[in-house]
Amino acid sequence: MVSDAARLLRLLSLLQTPREWPGSELARRLEVTPRTVRRDVDRLRDLGYPVEATMGVLGGYRLVAGAAIPPLLLDDEEAVAIAVGLRTAARQPVAGIAESSLRALAKLQQVLPSRLARRVASLTAATTSAASSSASLVDPGQLSVIAGAVEARSRVRFAYVAQENVVSKRHVEPVRLVALDRRWYLLAFDVERDGWRTFRVDRISSSLATGVRFAPRVPPGGDAISYVTETMYSSAPTYRAHATLRLPVELARARLADFAGELTAVDDGSCTWHSAEDTVEYLAFRLTSLGCEFAVHGPAELVGHLRELGERISRSVGREA
Repeated sequence: MVSDAARLLRLLSLLQTPREWPGSELARRLEVTPRTVRRDVDRLRDLGYPVEATMGVLGGYRLVAGAAIPPLLLDDEEAVAIAVGLRTAARQPVAGIAESSLRALAKLQQVLPSRLARRVASLTAATTSAASSSASLVDPGQLSVIAGAVEARSRVRFAYVAQENVVSKRHVEPVRLVALDRRWYLLAFDVERDGWRTFRVDRISSSLATGVRFAPRVPPGGDAISYVTETMYSSAPTYRAHATLRLPVELARARLADFAGELTAVDDGSCTWHSAEDTVEYLAFRLTSLGCEFAVHGPAELVGHLRELGERISRSVGREA
């Protein structure tokens, strides 16, 4: 005989299908009486699930939007689909939803059965789209481990590849994951080096939460995002591009998306662009990925980088295979 808890979960699963369920059909599917269905519906309401009942021949029960989101039940296919979407999105964080997406991914991966986790890993590898920037892809598994450790205030050990390709072992107290531009960064206190460090997550591997708890730490200056931003921009020179694009201004705005900066129409087929601040490598990438002719007016560092890039490409395509 099915337990009350199992029957309640089965009822919730049915109600989460967007339709109206006659009480008689629910009773038949659950192999109980209509009175038991009514009692179970009341129990769901007590748990915060907004179940609406309508009377009449065409009446029944349905789950409606409430003031808060109660726990959802997902079948295997739904769980895999959501996990794949979150893992793919987490590789390149989206402004405004980066941290919430990561929290959702960490929660879902924590409870995924191993059989589904393997499917998610396979599908993620098979369906990853072309990168929209020059940033390196992040392993969502590393993100999940680190996010869980930040939430639990648990120390983490991992391998880290520095810019000089030197691999080191790190033992840190993770304080905050920060999505900055097109990359994930970890702000942490390095236990063995006795100081604050900022790590690029795409250079982290073999993450392991040790389970050793640590007391809350306040980031330098009191704000993790400001500290990471200042640290990153102080370590690499950044510039603002000034260019004329042979694109209508609205099309340029759509192609540049959240990196549009300041765009001003020149005529129906062209516009000027004053970009947001970034490295010459990324500015060159955005310009060359627009699919249009352009003229760069500055800075000189960007002009020089584009000229060098063009010469390198010309040499590459002119070589015999």
